[in-house]
Amino acid sequence: MATLQKIRNRGRILIATVGLALFAFIAEEFVRSLTYTQTESRQRVGKIYGEKINVQDFNAQVEEYTDVVKFSQGVNTLTDDQLSMIRDQVWQSLVNEKLMQHECEKLGITVTDAEMQDIINTGRSPMLAQTPFRTQQGTFDVNALKQFLNQYNEVMGNAEISSEIKEQYQQMNNYWKFVEKSIRQQTLNQKYQALLNGLMVSNPVSAQANFDGRTNESDIFLAALPFSSVKDDDVKVEDSEIKAKYEEMKEMFRTEQETRDIKYIDINVTASDADKANLQKEMEGYAQALAEGADPAKTVREAASTVPYSVLPVSAKALPHDIAEQLDSLSVGGQVGPFVHDHDNTINIVRLIGKVSLPDSVEIRQIAAPGNDMASIEKTADSIMNALAAGANFDTIAKKYDQPATKTWITSNQYEGQAIDENNRKFINTITTAAVGSNNKIVLDGQGVIITQVTDRRNIITKYDVAVIKRTMDFSKETYGKAYNNFSSFLAGNSKVEDIEANAAQAGYNVQTRNSVSNTEHTIANVRSTRDAMRWLFNEDTKVGDISPLYECGENDHLLVIMLTGIHKKGYLSWDDEQIRSFLTSEVMKDKKAALLAEKMNAAKSVADVAKIEGAVTDTIKHVTFASNAFISKVGSSEPALSGSVSKAKKGDFKSGIKGKAAVYAYQVLDQKKNDVKFDKAQEEQKLQQTIARNLGNFTSELAQKANITDNRYIFF
Repeated sequence: MATLQKIRNRGRILIATVGLALFAFIAEEFVRSLTYTQTESRQRVGKIYGEKINVQDFNAQVEEYTDVVKFSQGVNTLTDDQLSMIRDQVWQSLVNEKLMQHECEKLGITVTDAEMQDIINTGRSPMLAQTPFRTQQGTFDVNALKQFLNQYNEVMGNAEISSEIKEQYQQMNNYWKFVEKSIRQQTLNQKYQALLNGLMVSNPVSAQANFDGRTNESDIFLAALPFSSVKDDDVKVEDSEIKAKYEEMKEMFRTEQETRDIKYIDINVTASDADKANLQKEMEGYAQALAEGADPAKTVREAASTVPYSVLPVSAKALPHDIAEQLDSLSVGGQVGPFVHDHDNTINIVRLIGKVSLPDSVEIRQIAAPGNDMASIEKTADSIMNALAAGANFDTIAKKYDQPATKTWITSNQYEGQAIDENNRKFINTITTAAVGSNNKIVLDGQGVIITQVTDRRNIITKYDVAVIKRTMDFSKETYGKAYNNFSSFLAGNSKVEDIEANAAQAGYNVQTRNSVSNTEHTIANVRSTRDAMRWLFNEDTKVGDISPLYECGENDHLLVIMLTGIHKKGYLSWDDEQIRSFLTSEVMKDKKAALLAEKMNAAKSVADVAKIEGAVTDTIKHVTFASNAFISKVGSSEPALSGSVSKAKKGDFKSGIKGKAAVYAYQVLDQKKNDVKFDKAQEEQKLQQTIARNLGNFTSELAQKANITDNRYIFF
């Protein structure tokens, strides 16, 4: 009983303790959940129809498409600009895919496996003709595809086949899977488009109206009272009128993404006079070394030239334009430089070591001599050369060694400007200097022996053995440090936007304005490597009037600071936005001027009467049709309203008070005629249907408005 009483006495304490423990547990779970949510949110590249797009999933699609581009172009690397373009294409493709899925799932539209197989078997998709599976005529070859797929399974399951060959087959298979997926998506899009097209059809009445609008012509004599004839000061515009015009034109101001207005200072750091003088002195040393016979390859390499020395003579087109210009004025052994070219900010030296006439294109066929080791390979190669010398057929020998020996063109573009090793130098030098019909044994160090036969040579041009030292006139660390410190000091002394604007010019800085920056742009102020600045600009904590940190960007040669001056949320832009207000004010002024000018025309009974009004201009306009807007050269504007009015008038009619885009018009119809074109109802209905289809082709933008798309790629790329 005593123990029980103790528990009762301490009950409140026990309950409090349990409560605290439970609260701690709940709090811990809440923090853990919050941490997970924040982490997941940070990994979100966007949203479409509320579906979160994870950055890892997006990157996987980017990598897939990047591999496809590399494979199709035969390259191993892509530039930053190419990668940015690929990300844009993948995002747009992803958006379109989600839009189609959302619509087609509701409608029950699908692309079955049987349909896909039929498309592939019949080669209906244009994408199939872009694959490597083609006939000699360039059409899609389904049998070649089937053969590859069978070989792929055999190769990937064979442990004896090298990893290099398996990788090639894997790349080809990945490429095909991408094409197959793209065809399926394209077919789904076409089905949805066909459904939309079927909802709107042409008819005989519309076809006749379309034909008449194009073939009925009128000649008119007009008088115009341009809006410019009324002074702006004579027209007063109230806010209520601007708001009313805004409501009238509101759909024009809808935006599907948030944009921001900025002012910024961008400093492009360049070489100082001292930097240029030091580089000039260094280049003079290299020029002297070349003139005294120094090894050109070694000297060019030590000089860190942006144009490497080529171990093979090159054509002028393989050299920078400013360097190629120097070659005609140089004799062999001649040299020019150091000289400056402002267009690429470089200092240059050119020494012409030699020149020779060589073919720009060479056609060859070849046999790789087989063997277990170099000795047996050379023995086989000698045997082949002897047989060819004795008159043996090249194709017959190639077939004996199970090689195609197909003729291949080698052009200068394929190797000029590339890094050339000794084996490639030997190979190219041999085939470009050999005579047509000659057979050549080329021993490649560590790689075997190739027998080549030159079957054709074309376009004999001059090629140059030339040493080029091209150096960019870069700034020194001292110059950059000085620019950075000066700019930092200026910003420290001007902590508000208005202070920066007021004092920038005196300090030698230029404040620039850029409105409506979107987060889908890849740069700010067309300066590279401004991702951190973009993140700051679109951070939800960044407010109007904030000034960014000082960013070092570009190719490490730009200093950038940004000032946020405006935020435009997704949806409808505000009527009192500076640019929107200016546009609306202009439109209201046009309306008011048009009303004043139309009132002046009220009493007019003819074009001659209107022509007497101060500021009026007259002109004769021929071939006015409903289908095309009349262009009035005297006021410099196309006028659809005028074309519409004229199309309803009869010969001899006088009309006035027609409000256009640049003036108020009065006109008289001088003549009317119909083009000598026969009406073809079926053809006109087909044209009309094609126009409908083109207009319906913009359906994705309509769907996107309902998808509530969020694009956060700027955070990651």
